[in-house]
Amino acid sequence: MIRWIVALCAAAAGFAAPQAFGQAWPAKPVRMVVNFPPGGAVDQLARALAPRLQEAFGQPFVVENRPGANGSIGAGEVAKAAPDGYTILMSAGSSIAVNGLIYRNLDYDPMKALVPVAPVAVVSVFLETRATLPPNTLAEFVAHARANPGKLNYGSPGSGSSPHLAGEMFNRAAKIQTVHVPYKGAAPALTDLLAGTLDFMFDPGVGLPHVKAGKLKLLAVGSPRRHPQYPDVPTVAEVLGVEFDTDTVFGVYAPSGTPREIVARLNAAISREMQGGPVAERAHAIGAQPLVLAPEPFAARLRAEHERLAALVRETGLRAD
Repeated sequence: MIRWIVALCAAAAGFAAPQAFGQAWPAKPVRMVVNFPPGGAVDQLARALAPRLQEAFGQPFVVENRPGANGSIGAGEVAKAAPDGYTILMSAGSSIAVNGLIYRNLDYDPMKALVPVAPVAVVSVFLETRATLPPNTLAEFVAHARANPGKLNYGSPGSGSSPHLAGEMFNRAAKIQTVHVPYKGAAPALTDLLAGTLDFMFDPGVGLPHVKAGKLKLLAVGSPRRHPQYPDVPTVAEVLGVEFDTDTVFGVYAPSGTPREIVARLNAAISREMQGGPVAERAHAIGAQPLVLAPEPFAARLRAEHERLAALVRETGLRAD
């Protein structure tokens, strides 16, 4: 009789273990990898979000910067991590959508190895120039670039980033020739733009305080419509008379195979934060617009961006080493 009771209890404990494991998450600190350097748009949003998730879940969310190769190094670390909810990624959506298309030696497929957890914000790119560059409008800038083919340079957070793609699209649409200078993130590119080493960049928002201070000129936004925070700034599309949309979604990802329950809990917590509070305020500060989506619609939006950028890569022959 006693043996039967012991066996029954053991079986019950074994049945309950998976449920208890899922309910116990997180039982230790969670590593949040940021695949770009400190100070950039991705990093700013991650550092605003991490303490809010710590408060929600009762465990530290530790931000770690792993920059390089348009975010593919940090994303690769997360893609190869155990799918247990203890390693997640904050990334620009463009790097997830495009890196597998342009990096020849990438040893993982970002679209398959990572699962979209939750969006954070739609990030626009703003065409900014150094303050000493003569043009004051986008039309003047295009005329200046046409008169000086190959003499203007622009920085980006890396080959394949949304600011880089914006620059290539702009060259084609405006029929101009400018030189791309890739960096490991938006922050170091911004530093060189402020120093006058670069002539312009498509900024994911980190340079906007310098625009307000008069240290940079804001000529246009790369969104399909005028930005609600900058209604007097024209879009590239309306000035050039072409379609031009370089918006991308920044969000949180996890290794493929991460339990759905963990993904759902993270999505719910992040979605709450994007409806108001410090994270939403940080997004607004860089001109980003908070976005709330369930995991499935977020994944669908990423697939659509992947298809759109694949067409651009085919047209331009864009590749990165």
